[in-house]
Amino acid sequence: MLQIDLDMQHIKQYVEQHKQRFLDELFELLRFPSVSADPKYKADVLTTAEYVAQKLRDAGADKVEVCATAGYPIVYGEKIADPAKPTVLVYGHYDVQPADPLELWKTPPFEPTIRDGKIYARGACDDKGQFYMHVKAFELMMQNGGLPCNIKFMIEGEEEVGSSNLAIFVKANKERLKADVVLISDTSMISMEDPSLETGLRGLSYMEVEVTGPNRDLHSGVYGGAVANPATILAKMIASMHDENNHITIPGFYNDVVDLTPAERKALNEAPYDEEEYKKDLDVKELWGEKGYTTLERTGTRPTLEVNGIWGGYTGEGAKTVLPSKASAKISMRLVPNQDWEKISEMFADHVKKIAPASVKVKVTTHHGGAPAVTPTDSVAYKAAQKAIAESFGKDPIPTRGGGSIPIVALFEAELGIKTVLMGFGLDSDALHSPNEKYDIYNYYKGIETIPLFHKYFAELSSK
Repeated sequence: MLQIDLDMQHIKQYVEQHKQRFLDELFELLRFPSVSADPKYKADVLTTAEYVAQKLRDAGADKVEVCATAGYPIVYGEKIADPAKPTVLVYGHYDVQPADPLELWKTPPFEPTIRDGKIYARGACDDKGQFYMHVKAFELMMQNGGLPCNIKFMIEGEEEVGSSNLAIFVKANKERLKADVVLISDTSMISMEDPSLETGLRGLSYMEVEVTGPNRDLHSGVYGGAVANPATILAKMIASMHDENNHITIPGFYNDVVDLTPAERKALNEAPYDEEEYKKDLDVKELWGEKGYTTLERTGTRPTLEVNGIWGGYTGEGAKTVLPSKASAKISMRLVPNQDWEKISEMFADHVKKIAPASVKVKVTTHHGGAPAVTPTDSVAYKAAQKAIAESFGKDPIPTRGGGSIPIVALFEAELGIKTVLMGFGLDSDALHSPNEKYDIYNYYKGIETIPLFHKYFAELSSK
């Protein structure tokens, strides 16, 4: 058997030797506008899946397949070095968020551009840049003696629209996906100076509310003051969902929330945080949130309700004096462990219908959702990630709670019986889902250097 050379010196040498090619390949991947939410990009999403499959083959994966689903395909590949070794299932997604509003991008969203050492493109961090690190780390291991662990890849194309077909695929392929741990890079670190590991994610309930008043748009001078304005009613309904302490007012919303212990709150708030820098980065004078909790608690361990979009009436250039027939809003709720997203979705729908006045009709649609998740910090896999980051960064990672949602983490635990390690290399400032999304080139290479160490230490610790 070949001696596996996965010390930092050999790893860094390989990355340095191939860094331009690694970057060129990522740029090629980023040029595909793989927007899963918009049907006009269907051909591009399918082409992206084929590209990912080919890159897995090029890196040395076996049984690579573009697996059809009722929606967009899942790319699968594996390399079984030794059935006696532990197996790591790498998950990622090749689909991206819509790039709108396009006019706010400094450079075209699907033409990756480097500015100040950062890659600007839609999907640069979420999640193309991050999952592709694993493909290149896999190549690195294959070219430097072999794999310490067996590796399976499952890269999907519907994460940004709820992953509904992934659940079906997982349930139908339990034997194929059998592994000891799931490894995901779709999260962030505090900073490259203060590396961290996320130990939990919030769940999600994504809803849409449509309020209808009169049967057509009306002249606001003729009918204003006599007929309920759906936009006004919707705004009032939304405003009523937070009280003066920014506490969510939906009855029963907090019933299943488990508060952190004083020790847990203390540990969470020991993470580096500069409020003035936080405000400066966002260009806001004051922060806003649930009274009685710190920013770190609000963004990682407390449930929220946010308006993601709101529209109705005339929004074009110039003036048009109408009283709109309809007004709509998209609203997402981030949920914490012990909250059930389907229960919360039903609770939300019932509440919205209850508070709507008789002067309007209300329609509530559930788009998608997912369960929250907590990862154990005493597992072999988590300890392997700790050791890998400590060696790569020269500093132990800080455990944090993520504010975002990856609904399939709970799915993997329920269907495959395995936990997940969240080893992301993005930053909160990377403008995910926003114009001018970015990913530092340094972070990209650092991920490629660190991931092989995870496999090395996971194999070592699993054998003890």
